[in-house]
This record gives sequence, structure tokens and C-alpha cells, in this order.
Amino acid sequence: MAVPELWTLGGITRMDRICISPHSDIAHRAEVIALWQTVFGYEAAHNQPELVIDQKVAFGDGLFFVATVGEAVIGTVMAGYDGHRGWIYSVAVSPAHRRRNVGSQLVRFAEGALARKGCMKVNLQILEGNESVIAFYASLGFSVEKRISMGKRIKENIPAA
Repeated sequence: MAVPELWTLGGITRMDRICISPHSDIAHRAEVIALWQTVFGYEAAHNQPELVIDQKVAFGDGLFFVATVGEAVIGTVMAGYDGHRGWIYSVAVSPAHRRRNVGSQLVRFAEGALARKGCMKVNLQILEGNESVIAFYASLGFSVEKRISMGKRIKENIPAA
């Protein structure tokens, strides 16, 4: 099933029509930053919304999407693809719009964009302490895999806090 560039979701009242579209730094940046600060509350310098947005926009892969009601940003999803596996990141829905299928539609939209790039498998990570979202992702077809996730920060690329 092909997913259009701009998607209108059903099941929402006409006044609350939700659209998913590519992120526009001019139109969406300030609201995405505010949403991520509310939803994620990251404190590490490498996760600061401004830095993450700057790097994703500069990368220019077209895999950063927002859900809007009118002009208001109510959700986000970012994806990445390395030619082998896809990743989904930064799924955020404003607290006032949760349990309305916004998160599900954002994830499906990102999956569609990855599929169009040739992606065969999509991964995501859940932060320790946020296990309550496992059921949400399971409902979308994801399953827990036996893996140990490791990471390393490259300090010379992280601005001083």
C-alpha cells in the first residue's frame, strides 16, 4: 500500500482532522522542540531537541514527519535507513492527543516511507523505565528481540552543555 506524502487520518472529528506531513523547519521547529521537551525531557547534551533537529534536517533523508491539527504540531516520528535496516525514533504524541491512534499512524507512516526506500526490517529501542509502551509497539507488529543495545558517544561531535 503506497502512503501519500500528505495523509489525512480517519476516525477524528472534522474539526480535529489530523495530517501527517514531512517536517518543515520553518513551520514546525518551535513546536517540535516544545513537544519533545514535554514528552521526552531529555537532559543529555546529545539529545537536546535543537541539536537533533539540526542534524536530521542537515542529513536530508526525508524521514522526519509531524502530525498536525490545523497549524499545531501534535506528534512526531523520525526514521533512519542505512540500506539494510530501518530505525524508528522520536515517536512523540502530545498528552492531549494520546489514545486517538496518532502514534499508530505516525509509526505506520514512517514504516511506509522506509518500505519505499527498500527497507526489509524496522527496529526501534525503548528506554529502560518506559516498558509500558511495549504493548503499543506489539499492537503494531513489533516484537521484543533478544539483543543487548550498546552505544558510545562521540564527544567531539557533542556541543558543551
